Amino acid sequence: MQPIAEKNLKNLKNLFTQTFAENVTGFVALPTSGSDRRYFRIKSLNNNVIGAFNKEIQENIAFLAFTNHFEELSLNVPSLIAFELDQGIYLLQDLGDVNLFSLLFDGEKRLPVSDKVIGYYKQVLTALIRFQLEGGKNLDYSVCYPRQAFDRQSMQWDLNYFKYYFLKLKDIPFDEQKLENDFSSLIGYLFQAPMDYFMYRDFQARNVMIHKDSPWFIDYQGGRKGPLQYDLASLLFQAKADLPFKLRNELLDFYLDEL
Repeated sequence: MQPIAEKNLKNLKNLFTQTFAENVTGFVALPTSGSDRRYFRIKSLNNNVIGAFNKEIQENIAFLAFTNHFEELSLNVPSLIAFELDQGIYLLQDLGDVNLFSLLFDGEKRLPVSDKVIGYYKQVLTALIRFQLEGGKNLDYSVCYPRQAFDRQSMQWDLNYFKYYFLKLKDIPFDEQKLENDFSSLIGYLFQAPMDYFMYRDFQARNVMIHKDSPWFIDYQGGRKGPLQYDLASLLFQAKADLPFKLRNELLDFYLDEL
């Protein structure tokens, strides 16, 4: 993770000041995730927003286009307040600090999954179907980054991630050629599924904010055209969430009924 340059921090503060005509009174970096995007909570006397910096301009274009499209469909995504594409900065509605993943833990201790949390998961799955079906209609897939569809290349990248960041890092012995043969067979099988839906790509509990007692959705800038199954599996089989198998099956049945 590269440190953000001072000029980028200054640009974010200037964008806030220009947008609200108020001086910044609070500027706090939010925890980083697996990408180079950086987020900050920016405050003034009367306003509170999330400021973002991302050097990948094409990814920003996708995020801005998707946000406008989803807002038109009344999907719960953060409102886009201001942006400067050439600087890689933008301001978003602040949805708070509580996400669905955080409701599964008390510090490091795993909590039993409450009825309220199960209710949130069902709301999330209902919204997922809207993203996939309604969100995928009339969407400009030409802005998708880095691929317009979950194609064979995308699948190969995902499988290579498993090979290089799990098998090899854990020093697990395997036959390279046989693994590649398995990858090829798996890709052929997966490609039989219909691919005409919006695929969120990173649909997991950390990207679901709980705001005003409802789920809101962030980090969909990697979306593209793809199958229904991918995002469903991403949510239900998120490793660190570790949902009980009985609950996964219950939620799967709920999703299929809703679909």
